[in-house]
Amino acid sequence: MKGSGSKLFINKLIKAGELRVIDKPVSPNLEITEIADRISKRENGGEALLFNNTGTTFPVLINAYGSQKRMEIVFKNQQAEQISAEIFKLFQSMTGPSSGFISQIMKIPQLKKIASWMPKKKKGRGICQEVLMEQADLSKLPVLTCWPADGGPFITLPMVHTTDPQTGIRNVGMYRLQVLSKNTTGMHWHMHKTGARHYREYKKKGAIMPVAVALGGDPVYAYSATAPLPDGIDEYMLAGFLRRKSVELVKCLTQDIWVPADADIILEGYVDPNEELTLEGPFGDHTGYYSLADQYPVFHVTAITHRKNATYPTTIVGIPPQEDAWFAKATEEMFMDPIRLSMIPELQSLHLPEPGVAHNIGFFSVEIDYPGQGRKALNTVWGAGQMMFTKFGFVFDRLKDLRNYSELAKVVSDRVNPLHDLIFLSGPLDILDHASEKLAYGGKLGIDATGQKAIMIEPDPDILTDEIQMLRSANPCIKQIQVDLLEAGISLAALSFDKTDPDQVKYLAKEIAHSKHLSRIRFWIFTDADLPDKSWYEVAWIAGSHVDPSRDCQVMHAFDIEEQGILFLDASRKTKLIDGFSRDWPNPVVMDLDTIKMVDENWPQYQIGDFMTSPSNRYISMMNGSGAVADE
Repeated sequence: MKGSGSKLFINKLIKAGELRVIDKPVSPNLEITEIADRISKRENGGEALLFNNTGTTFPVLINAYGSQKRMEIVFKNQQAEQISAEIFKLFQSMTGPSSGFISQIMKIPQLKKIASWMPKKKKGRGICQEVLMEQADLSKLPVLTCWPADGGPFITLPMVHTTDPQTGIRNVGMYRLQVLSKNTTGMHWHMHKTGARHYREYKKKGAIMPVAVALGGDPVYAYSATAPLPDGIDEYMLAGFLRRKSVELVKCLTQDIWVPADADIILEGYVDPNEELTLEGPFGDHTGYYSLADQYPVFHVTAITHRKNATYPTTIVGIPPQEDAWFAKATEEMFMDPIRLSMIPELQSLHLPEPGVAHNIGFFSVEIDYPGQGRKALNTVWGAGQMMFTKFGFVFDRLKDLRNYSELAKVVSDRVNPLHDLIFLSGPLDILDHASEKLAYGGKLGIDATGQKAIMIEPDPDILTDEIQMLRSANPCIKQIQVDLLEAGISLAALSFDKTDPDQVKYLAKEIAHSKHLSRIRFWIFTDADLPDKSWYEVAWIAGSHVDPSRDCQVMHAFDIEEQGILFLDASRKTKLIDGFSRDWPNPVVMDLDTIKMVDENWPQYQIGDFMTSPSNRYISMMNGSGAVADE
């Protein structure tokens, strides 16, 4: 066991050339984040980083999951597609048609295999309990303060253990923990999550809720805590399946909770449902924007144990791409076949692109055999677990490669007429969505690209240039119009402008719709002018973040083209002053200039390769003020 868990993982990363070791003293307060943010944006995710000198007795491991190769190491040198095929085969053997005594006997080996993956309780202490802190003191851990406007230090890679008070069934989820004092943290349970449901059940009973948090150990544990498993399915059964052996659990010293014996660090404690909630946040989140402060339960730490020579694992999130994109990639590949088997038999593939930050944009390829089947598939997706948060859903007919974005855009251009092929509805949104008027509830847009090729009249390039110049001359608020995709047959344009009036977008859309050649571009995205020369990756990220389809989408008839529509998306920032928007609007997640300068100057001493400029330099212009909440 000495070479188990994170130590074994680190050794494998070193052997594979996937880890950089930094011996120079670094601060968990912003500095580690700035270094990791640069490295994670290298091609293919950069390298994992191990900081040995953090001002505490614990090294920090970060970006450990941030590449295809490292995810394969996590999954014991298996690719996610192989795992998906095995899950699919297992589901088929256990749930497929069968009758008679012989067919039941045939299932016994499968049952035996499943039993071998089930977690097992072990008597006595585990390696995670080799050292017991005399007094629980979270300040002894190198907890990162990730971004300048964060509410404090956050534990970002925790496996939070709770049990259902009615059934005793365990849940292991990943919920961030803001350190509030030496022995308390916030407990960021979103309302949709299983941990929050357990909390509500304990509140009904008026009982104290035991909680334990595991850090480190076998890297497959952290992945399993993020996996979209149905409520009631043990995450450690998935972990056992992925690592091909059961997870050994030991009982906490001060709470009736069982945790992995080979974890690095365990935080034991409780949540009192009768205690007043506390202010938690802000936090620079995976959306690329701050999630703003709100009221959450308090986690009281009663004991901290750890293995000798433990490593503190952590991650950062922020403007994509980041390490979490590799979790999402593995999940979509691993769970595609089970989704097809259980809910959407016509589904051939799915993809959640990076700029869609896991829940804003979804691509789905289905096998179309009858009219309306694409819409049926989208509606099923919107009712499927965490897929219910998908804000923009695109459905295609038998497209094999959903990562070929140029091909997808061309198909949408060829097949989608905004007058007929869009689906608007309202429903649950991720609680981190900041564009909706109501928290966790807003509009959704389905784009059905499964139909026949639509009639498309290409704009004349020379006349189009003249019309763009005329539009800009008449509207000085327009800073840039991007139409470069037209050369590839993609009918999409982006317009950036300075917004000063609530009806500005409607007016500009009307001008475009009444212009003979501009109106032949079927899809328009309007963005603020604060980020010059946006890439289409960034346009997709901003649009997915800033648009509520129930409010920010307009469909108009094109000039002199019968039955042709144009879709306009208002992806500008919404304010109380101009738009009458009722909620606070968050700022993007960027580093402060002092930290950027410090890391620039210290870069040669880190010995982590060629100099990289800070990604934040590109996005500082999008800030409105320096806090988490954007100034009006």
